[in-house]
Amino acid sequence: MLKIAFDPIYHHPLPKGHRFPMAKYSLLPEQLLYEGTCVDDNFFKPQLLTEQQILRSHDAQYWDKLKYQKLSRQEERRTGFPLSEKLVERERRINQGTIEAAQFAIEYGVALNIAGGTHHAYTNRGEGFCLLNDIAIAAHFLLDKGLAKQILVVDLDVHQGNGTAEIMAQEKRVFTFSMHGANNYPLHKEQSDLDIPLEDGIDDKSYLQILDRELKALIDRLEPDFIFFQSGVDVLATDKLGRLGLSIAGCKERDKKVFSLAKENKVPIVASMGGGYSERLADIIEAHANTYRLAQEIYF
Repeated sequence: MLKIAFDPIYHHPLPKGHRFPMAKYSLLPEQLLYEGTCVDDNFFKPQLLTEQQILRSHDAQYWDKLKYQKLSRQEERRTGFPLSEKLVERERRINQGTIEAAQFAIEYGVALNIAGGTHHAYTNRGEGFCLLNDIAIAAHFLLDKGLAKQILVVDLDVHQGNGTAEIMAQEKRVFTFSMHGANNYPLHKEQSDLDIPLEDGIDDKSYLQILDRELKALIDRLEPDFIFFQSGVDVLATDKLGRLGLSIAGCKERDKKVFSLAKENKVPIVASMGGGYSERLADIIEAHANTYRLAQEIYF
């Protein structure tokens, strides 16, 4: 059965006019239920991430700042969020959702998180709507529990997975692959194990050719026993914060390639939502919904 992490707290209220499209977190499960892609039993509510798990990937001083609401104004602005106890709880449930999804993926082959993909969170700071790094935290969980020996991070958000690259820089059991806009945020890129910077306006055909070539080669070479997929849809040509040229159909084909290769090679995979900032909310929901439709279609 397809298992999807979701909690209503993901739809955390923010000040009116805030540019981050939080509505997608509640609208996406509604759409999946309405169209029959999912039923209630597909969704599970994550528990609260423990401090022990947080401190495996993040500095104690940084966690104390989050826990006790002590970020400086500059640090808070860098995250893009007004800091609150509710926001920190939200982050803890999102991150725990990726851990629990990883355990379901080992059982069923695939699982997803309607949130997560918080790849801009560093060891000691938050950035770009990310406070805690769910991919790093879940990867450490799998390694520590002996549930994986070689993990591949496939980060296809339009923005480089800079925080994940920094946290995992010395961890050879986690290979970070980021395929992102060359001329987009972050201005300063970290060094992933493999970075593929893409030029502005790249079309579906060119993008998919690169992905197909690079991902097949990585799986063949690394023989990973787990994949974390950051499935941001800010690669769309309609995205306000991206500069690439993919169509919704091209983005869907991207996801199909990732899931199909994982299944063919019998590698469990967890997909986290990532970014999506198109002008029309309907475009965001449709592109994200395709990820879940494909997981259901390919695996079940």
